[in-house]
Amino acid sequence: MKKSLIALSLGGLTIGITEFVMMGLLPDIASDMKVSIPVAGYLISSYALGVVIGAPLLVILGRNLPPKKMLLILALMLTFFNALSIIAPTYNFLFASRFLSGLPHGAFFGVGAVVASRLADKGKEAQVISIMFAGLTLANLIGVPIGTYIGHHFIWRYTFILIAFVGLLTFLFISLWMPKLEKTGDVNMKTQLLFFKKTEAWLIIGITAIGFGGLFAWISYIAPLLINVSKFSPEDVSYILILAGLGMVVGNFAGGKLADKYSPAPTVLALLFIMVIDLLLVYSFSFNQYVSLFLTFLTGAISFSVIAPIQMLMIKTAKDAEMIASAALQGSFNIGNALGAFLGGMPLAAGYGFASPNLIGVGMAVTGMLITLALMQKHKSNLQLQKA
Repeated sequence: MKKSLIALSLGGLTIGITEFVMMGLLPDIASDMKVSIPVAGYLISSYALGVVIGAPLLVILGRNLPPKKMLLILALMLTFFNALSIIAPTYNFLFASRFLSGLPHGAFFGVGAVVASRLADKGKEAQVISIMFAGLTLANLIGVPIGTYIGHHFIWRYTFILIAFVGLLTFLFISLWMPKLEKTGDVNMKTQLLFFKKTEAWLIIGITAIGFGGLFAWISYIAPLLINVSKFSPEDVSYILILAGLGMVVGNFAGGKLADKYSPAPTVLALLFIMVIDLLLVYSFSFNQYVSLFLTFLTGAISFSVIAPIQMLMIKTAKDAEMIASAALQGSFNIGNALGAFLGGMPLAAGYGFASPNLIGVGMAVTGMLITLALMQKHKSNLQLQKA
């Protein structure tokens, strides 16, 4: 494996811990900040909002910087803004620091995905991109359980010390290992933004924001689900999250291979259908501890298998605007993050059980399937027009 890809993967590790550790820490933060779990869940939405705003904004601002310099700036932002959460004196301060932490997320993955595809051998682009996202999955396998363990057994603020440290390592290794790739010339902002006039662009954004939101309806409230429905102890949650992380590792690499072997759109459709079935199983059978453990692994695998196919779908659609399109895709994932956390919290706030957010996830995944079918029909129409 090229060292440069390891550096990108380490950035994914930083981002992955930042984004997903909050799910495991919700009970601890809610107790410390004296707010309810649904209100603490808004910290997840705050981070996602930062990603949505920061992804296109930072890519546009840094569009004419060399890729390595841009990645170094984004790594520094990740480190500093996460460090603010260590000293957060109030809920509102923590809410703001989570928003700021989200700003560089989408831009890092957007720039990183394009850089990874430039470093890849022909025909291996999706698998190389999946290596970068492997950091995100390793975060869920190792980083998030460690961070959750620290939060449960010591102080949740210590988790953000860990994140800031990994962020510094990301900066160091990008500096040492990332080649000085030439920028692709002066990037015309108008040309980049014209991408968003394509119907296909908005359909892919919709698939990602709504369909992938099914994952976040599940994982945003996984800690109270495991504690209150599956009847695991709070101390068990950090260990169980390792299963989710292992599933994400497996699903991520499987998705990369599928995206290189098959057409991306049908692959996304099939995976979203499997996600619907899986979330229905989570809703129905989480009361059984053994089944709950299996479904925790399976849901992680299914959800992350969608990432590489959607990423390749977007890159292939966004000719001459790949960087801003990839960044916008990351913003879309985090619209799904915000929607899943927000909508998933609504039945909880209304007094329904801790398994109920999964039904919200089912509805979001089904909607993602319908949008994918619309995209496939659009592609079919475009081919017919070209032949005519």
